[in-house]
Amino acid sequence: MKKFAVFGGALVVGIVVAVVLVGSNLGGIVKKGVETVGPKITGTPLTLGGVELSPSSGSGTIKDFVLGNPEGYQSAYAIRIGEATLEVDPKSVLSDKIHIKRVAVSNPQITIEGGLGDNNLKKILANIDAFTASEKKSGDTGGGSQKKLQVDDFVLTGAKVDVKFAILGGKGLSVPLPEIHLTNLGTGGDGITAGDLTKKVFGAVFEQVIPAVTSQLGNLGNLGKGAVDGAKGTVDKATKGLGELFKKK
Repeated sequence: MKKFAVFGGALVVGIVVAVVLVGSNLGGIVKKGVETVGPKITGTPLTLGGVELSPSSGSGTIKDFVLGNPEGYQSAYAIRIGEATLEVDPKSVLSDKIHIKRVAVSNPQITIEGGLGDNNLKKILANIDAFTASEKKSGDTGGGSQKKLQVDDFVLTGAKVDVKFAILGGKGLSVPLPEIHLTNLGTGGDGITAGDLTKKVFGAVFEQVIPAVTSQLGNLGNLGKGAVDGAKGTVDKATKGLGELFKKK
């Protein structure tokens, strides 16, 4: 009985030590997870400068998030975020569903390259669609991980889009985006996969980028009008169905 008590005590101590070690490296776990699974979902490079998370409160920051472009595009990035804040339930990191209470992204830089109908952002969205379709077909939940996600509140403010269209002849164009606010993603049940979460967030960005850029191009006279008229059909097709996507939580 005494030996069992000693063994049981050692086991408890071991579990506590393991939890403390994992908790102290929450940022590293998140960074590794994002950089491992992210490129599989988007089909592009994805890097993080660093993630800092408090093991007690779960509050922290993500720094230097850079989503690269698909092959064939020359811009340095598709999306760049200097810093974002987040709040995670630290206990959930060790569970089957990671609970993210809030993500707040400020002043992201977005690049759209190509044209309204065929561009880097549309290609990334197509990559995400292909990944989530494959995910559902195979029953996998992303990158071999069984973990699901829940995001209570996601807000993106102050975004600007750098438009790099050949038809503009090198003319610079910067377009502001309205606030993007998503709530209750993956709440209830088993949560949401990393692929579906990416699709909802990136789809929300894409849904705002195209109308905003189209509107600004319309203010450039004949040059902008040509870009809009030439791409109208493909733009409608690209944005079709996104409304239904956001009806599903």
